[in-house]
Amino acid sequence: MENRTFDKFVQLLGDYLENTHLDMVEEGAAKRVRLRAAPRRLLLPLLLPLLLPAPSDGLGHSAELAFAMEPSDDVAVPGQPIVLGCRVEGTPPVRITWRKNGVELLESTHSTLLANGSLMIHHFRLDRGGSPSDEGDYECVAQNRFGLVVSRKARIQAATMSDFHVHPQATVGEKGGVARFQCQIHGLPKPLITWEKNRVPIDTDNERYTLLPKGVLQITGLRAEDSGIFHCVASNVASVRVSHGARLTVSGSGSGAYKEPMILVGPENLTLTVHQTAVLECVATGNPQPIVSWSRLDGRPIGVEGIQVLGTGNLIISDVTVQHSGVYVCAANKPGTRVRRTAQGRLVVQAPAEFVQHPQSISRPAGTTAMFTCQAQGEPPPHVTWLKNGQVLGPGGHVRLRNNNSTLTISGIGPEDEAIYQCVAENSAGSSQASARLTVLWAEGLPGPPLNVQAVSVSSTEVRVSWDEPLVNTKEIIGYVLHIRKAADPPELEYQEAVSKSTFQHLVGDLEPSTAYSFYVKAYTPRGASSASAPVLTSTLGEAPAPPPLSVRVLGSSSLQLRWEPWPRLAQHEGGFKLFYRPANRVSFTGPILLPATVSSYNLSQLEPTAVYEVKLLAYNQHGEGNATVRFVTLRGASERTALSPPCDCRKEEPANQTSTTGIVIGIHIGVTCIIFCILFLLFGQRGRVLLCKDVENQLSPPQGPRSPRDPSILALNGAGRGEQGRDKQRVEMKELEQLFPPAGAVGRPDPRPMQDPGDPALCEETQFSMLPLEGFSLLEEMMSEAKAPSAGPVAALPPQDVGPGLLSKGQATRPPTAPAAQPARLGQ
Repeated sequence: MENRTFDKFVQLLGDYLENTHLDMVEEGAAKRVRLRAAPRRLLLPLLLPLLLPAPSDGLGHSAELAFAMEPSDDVAVPGQPIVLGCRVEGTPPVRITWRKNGVELLESTHSTLLANGSLMIHHFRLDRGGSPSDEGDYECVAQNRFGLVVSRKARIQAATMSDFHVHPQATVGEKGGVARFQCQIHGLPKPLITWEKNRVPIDTDNERYTLLPKGVLQITGLRAEDSGIFHCVASNVASVRVSHGARLTVSGSGSGAYKEPMILVGPENLTLTVHQTAVLECVATGNPQPIVSWSRLDGRPIGVEGIQVLGTGNLIISDVTVQHSGVYVCAANKPGTRVRRTAQGRLVVQAPAEFVQHPQSISRPAGTTAMFTCQAQGEPPPHVTWLKNGQVLGPGGHVRLRNNNSTLTISGIGPEDEAIYQCVAENSAGSSQASARLTVLWAEGLPGPPLNVQAVSVSSTEVRVSWDEPLVNTKEIIGYVLHIRKAADPPELEYQEAVSKSTFQHLVGDLEPSTAYSFYVKAYTPRGASSASAPVLTSTLGEAPAPPPLSVRVLGSSSLQLRWEPWPRLAQHEGGFKLFYRPANRVSFTGPILLPATVSSYNLSQLEPTAVYEVKLLAYNQHGEGNATVRFVTLRGASERTALSPPCDCRKEEPANQTSTTGIVIGIHIGVTCIIFCILFLLFGQRGRVLLCKDVENQLSPPQGPRSPRDPSILALNGAGRGEQGRDKQRVEMKELEQLFPPAGAVGRPDPRPMQDPGDPALCEETQFSMLPLEGFSLLEEMMSEAKAPSAGPVAALPPQDVGPGLLSKGQATRPPTAPAAQPARLGQ
């Protein structure tokens, strides 16, 4: 019965996996899980939704709690009222309060909470006379039965106006030239700057007058009537300020002399927020009047939308975006030439944080893992923080933040984790928030936590965990799940193993030696999981380390380098490495050489260049020594390469390299020439030796009497001899062929005997000549025909078909049969 229940449990789990794949991807990503081969080992993130499937997240923001309008930054006029807007949507009743600088505002006559949730301050005040200032960061807080949410921070500041810290200065200009005035003043909100000439507002319709928002007045094409006294006027809701007067004097007619183009004022570095207007100033002079152009330093086009040129060269970019950030270059070009002067300024456009992905409300059974994800963008990149019911939520315990805080993971959720979670993204340009609700599903009548959980180490890789049945509601228990993780790992690296309901112990394997582990158990019913048991800690037993991986590299003719992977854990267990080595033909090792666990290489030197070495490396710890890794290596090849290929002198100068190359070429030519001369010498030397041996043989040969017609020695090579050519003819021809074409192994063998005099007959009798050119035969025939006497018999010629490839073997007769009383003819006479 128990097995059927458990098998049905596993089957339902498989069906659930097919139907809820997306949820498994989301939840499984929060943990490192391990699926065992045995069918009864299951993963906890898949188990609880099976027992109690989560209902559809049909609750929208309006049914939970969310802001329809949030307060924004504003500037207030002291003594005047100001309203901070806030409107909330959610399941009633909804309670709205306000915080100032993180502290809840109490009800008072100074401020009123309006019916829609907005806050009205009747008389905005500054910090004067002991009364507190109303300036600060304000937050709207809304709460209902689902949780609590906090709005973005709204900074409220008092309107102010400072004194001018830059006043316009008197200027003298030539007719047709350029004049420029500037004033600077700080205020909240940003003051509006206008200009007066002789106490009369300047006509802004005059194209020669250019007013820039940053407090600059440019006058081009100066005329005499432009002379006068100019004032800068700054105004906002707080006050109006007038600067000191500055006189403009326009001198007589301008000089017609040539003037190089020059930039009087170039663009400044600006930092703006999106949707603002950028003003890049550029004032250039010269004769003729230079042409002002703009470009980007990175080569990208400036574009045309929202771009205009104000005055003679000021670049105006309306409604700036992050893409407008960059370095802008102003160029003053002399007409018709390439003469130009440049100035540049950097524009930085910031964007407040905004969400690309909002967190979504989820419902999860108790004991499972909940995950929220929010992605925000902005310039500079925003910082993300999380709030739980309005309170900052940091990592720790079962809460984990990953991916630059963009992912919030809560493992083993319980009723205390049910809340509204907010993702707050903030940078220097602004902040934004988004919220989502976590609903923890909890069923009545669940069993209590398993009792008396104990863990005992069985070996270096196994721990036996045992427990007792819960005290209450045990009839519906269908199984237990054992939660396992290393004590030093975060909770999301936990994995689980499922156990049958009647089994109160489990052997956990595949663990690491000498490592502390945490274990706790939960009981499961079709309606949900029990609360977790108290966790227990235990460590696996230690063992001797495994053989270390070892590689050997030959450094030279007498040195080796040994390399292996470092094992930091050895140092934690009083361990290290032991190294032994010896020539393979010796009995004893050199060593041990003790090396710390943090070392990963060692060099052996002063070795025998021609020996084969055996190298042995083993790791040890407090539990003993592990098996050794053995390598055999020879240095013989390295010593030969060192002898044949001496290292080059890489520090030689270029002329030395050229000289070395020239020497090599000359040496090659000399070597080739020597080889050619040697070949010629051998060819002519061999031919001369044949002729000389023939001459000596003829001189030393005694007179010969008549021979029998059957004497085979009188047979000619071509078979046209005087004697009988009977049955021995074929045998003689085969013998001659063997002499003309000796076996390949007989050609070119070195003669171990000492050198003899060329005139020695024995040398001519025993020396085997391996090669003779064909032209040697023709020369021999000519010399023999010239030297024969009239009384001599006919000389047997060598026909071409019997010569073969020009090879002669010893014993080959080239002399003709002689008359009985005739003296042998001598070659060369």
